[in-house]
Amino acid sequence: MTQQPDGELPVIEFVAPLPGFPRHRAFALVRLDEDGLLYALTSVDDPGLRFLVAPPAPFFPAYAPEVPEEALELLGTDDLARILLLLVITTGESVAESTANQLAPILIDQVSRKALQVVLSGSDLPVRAELTAAA
Repeated sequence: MTQQPDGELPVIEFVAPLPGFPRHRAFALVRLDEDGLLYALTSVDDPGLRFLVAPPAPFFPAYAPEVPEEALELLGTDDLARILLLLVITTGESVAESTANQLAPILIDQVSRKALQVVLSGSDLPVRAELTAAA
């Protein structure tokens, strides 16, 4: 996702609210570093509500979850190439204590800007995977 020419960040609309945040559906994805490793998913209506997210590849190169068909239907696409996959990061006192939620990734259709957090039920993926595991 790139910034729009006028400097406005594109708004991402969740087709279903994030668990625990039923009133927040519009978010902006803000890059936090030059390498594109970390982003802040920030509520448009409440900028104090932010989630630290990251693409999985730099931390978990083998992470390739099977995306449920129902999730793609909710996003209005069947083209996996359009989907940006992000993991929610929980920060600890140090990087070694920070974790990523592999069980419930966020899927963003980069064309429509629709998003969904999906719980990959039936998988044994961890909710708290150590970020240093792939280092």
